[in-house]
This record gives sequence, C-alpha cells and structure tokens, in this order.
Amino acid sequence: MVPKVEPVIKIENVVASATLNQRVDLNAVVKGYPGVEYRPEQFPGLVFRLKKPKTATLIFNSGKMVCTGAKSEKEARRAVLKVVRELKKSGIVIIGKPELKIQNIVASANLGGLIDLEKSAYVLGKTMYEPEQFPGLIYRMDEPKVVILLFASGKLVCTGAKRESEVYEAVKKLHKRLEEENLIYYAE
Repeated sequence: MVPKVEPVIKIENVVASATLNQRVDLNAVVKGYPGVEYRPEQFPGLVFRLKKPKTATLIFNSGKMVCTGAKSEKEARRAVLKVVRELKKSGIVIIGKPELKIQNIVASANLGGLIDLEKSAYVLGKTMYEPEQFPGLIYRMDEPKVVILLFASGKLVCTGAKRESEVYEAVKKLHKRLEEENLIYYAE
C-alpha cells in the first residue's frame, strides 16, 4: 500500500455579508474616499477596496455590505470592521456594530492521487458528470452541506461551506471515501 497523502487545502475566498442596520449616504463616502468605485447608473453598490487584508467590500445605501476576497473567516471579519472604521473616520455616523455572517467559503485542495471520475460518479451518488460539458465531477455532499468539483488530477474545489471547519471536514470525508472505495490511485 502506497503511503496515504494528506490533502493540501487552501482557502481561496471567503464571502461575508454584514448589515449596519442603518442607511448610508454613498455620495458622502465618495467625498471622503475619492478612490472608491461608485457608478450608481451601472450598479447600486459602492466598491470599497482594502489593500490589507486584500478585499473588496460592496456597500449599499441600505447599510448592507458584502465582503469578498478574504482568505479566512477572521480576515473577512477584520476587513468589514476596518471598512466601518474608515467610514467613521470620514465622518459617516455609524451606530452600533455590524452584524456579520459568512455566506460562502471557496477552497481548493489536492488529494495527491489520480481519481477515476467515471467510477466515482457511479459510486458516490448525488453527482453530475458530463465530461463533454465539463471535465470535473460535481458532487453534492449532504453533511457538511457543500458542493465539490472533483477532477481526475486529484485536485478539487469545495464551495458552499459556511465555516472553515466544514471545508476540512468535507475534504477529509471525501478523501477517506475515495480511498475506501478504491477510486483514488497514487503513483509509485
């Protein structure tokens, strides 16, 4: 038996939504931060980019915000709080703390072996595999509730997780199942 390889997992993007529970004057934000992107005739939200952590936060006049680009839950939280601090600095009155919720975590992983997608589609269940349409197998896992795009190379993309722990749990669970069902092959 070839030694078991631990999958290398990387969080690629964390999407978080937040609400300030108040309205925000986006034109006032533009005055305070000329670097933000705001074209109301094209899109109702303002884009507030941060260099550290490298994220983009959409701010709507309803006080709702969507932060993308963070590499962890903690970083998403930090980014939203930093944007709120910056808004306050520019004279925007914000009462209370933003209510934050992680909406989606996207991660990539390498299982370190080759996967028989044809057989996996049959064995795993809850899959979609149409190689003429898309080279990966789409696997919908129930627990944790995520969607995994699985490729013959052993690489995968996991999406739909609400916590980082769910990503690790899902990848570990899938890897174990692929090994138990002899669907993954490691090079000698």
